[in-house]
Amino acid sequence: MYGRVPEIGISAEAAGALAEPALSAGAAIRTETTVLLGGRLQVRVLLYTPAGASGPVPAFLGLNFGSNHTGESDPGITLSEAWMRPSTGAGVVGNRATEASRGSAAGRWPVRRIVERGYALATAYCGDIDPDYDDGFRNGVHSLFPQTRGMDSWGTIAAWAWGLSRILDYLATVPTVDASRVAVMGHSRLGKTALWAGAEDQRFAMVISNDSGCGGAAISRGKGGESVERITQVFPHWFCGNFASFAGKEDDLPVDQHMLLALSAPRPLYVASAEEDLWADPRSEFLSAAEAGKVYRFLGGTGLPTDRMPGVMTPVLGDVGYHIRTGGHDVTAYDWERFMDFADLHLI
Repeated sequence: MYGRVPEIGISAEAAGALAEPALSAGAAIRTETTVLLGGRLQVRVLLYTPAGASGPVPAFLGLNFGSNHTGESDPGITLSEAWMRPSTGAGVVGNRATEASRGSAAGRWPVRRIVERGYALATAYCGDIDPDYDDGFRNGVHSLFPQTRGMDSWGTIAAWAWGLSRILDYLATVPTVDASRVAVMGHSRLGKTALWAGAEDQRFAMVISNDSGCGGAAISRGKGGESVERITQVFPHWFCGNFASFAGKEDDLPVDQHMLLALSAPRPLYVASAEEDLWADPRSEFLSAAEAGKVYRFLGGTGLPTDRMPGVMTPVLGDVGYHIRTGGHDVTAYDWERFMDFADLHLI
């Protein structure tokens, strides 16, 4: 589905770190660092750590859709000059960010609450790793790997997941972050990415998928809403070419998404859905989490502690966790509180 990453070593170097107090009363330390891939591709990482922490803290790591400056209105965050999708939010003009885009996605990144609860937060713009459009794989990290592309060559989701691992390499060098307690988290297409990153890199201590739907947490067979045919037509660059051959033929797939979720075992796994997000199909996401839980139990864990889909706003927490909240396709303060509750159980 996601494609094979070439077995070619690429260096990841951190440079230009600038740490400053952030949020009111200096509740956090904000650090901007450029992680240089292959000597030329720049990925700007934004890191918040709790001010005054007595030692290294656990962290959440996730990519964002509109660059780091969209998560906070703080003028100290560098305004991205990278290509942006027009739909990434307010303030995008001609596929470029403007000052009006600052803080446009702040509701998705409750920085203050995260650091109040004792966690660090690291994020980077997915487009710094690979642009989110069908560019023939000529830009982003694909350009660092001279190769002849085949039907099994990696797509953009695999590139983003690979980039998350390189950011984890950087976090392992940060004294205030405990790199052995980093949860990889993602929403929507970046939720698909978080699941694949967790499957590929067992250094991630926890894996969190939010409304990741088709090609993410949702089982493909019998799924409502978005289908394999639809997703591979509209976003052909996300996957390898082979996946499109199953368009309209989901029953012929040799794998399904509960197997992807099971690759996180025995590490804690959380799947979140939204009641009105029928395109992602909450029922299929729940079924996938429940089926993956069988592998957790085989390995001596608890899995998901129910085989019946819970009610709205009623989380269920084992070493697999799940909730479905009110509302639509988004990541909200409610979601983050549940992610942190789950992390409190497994990372603290």
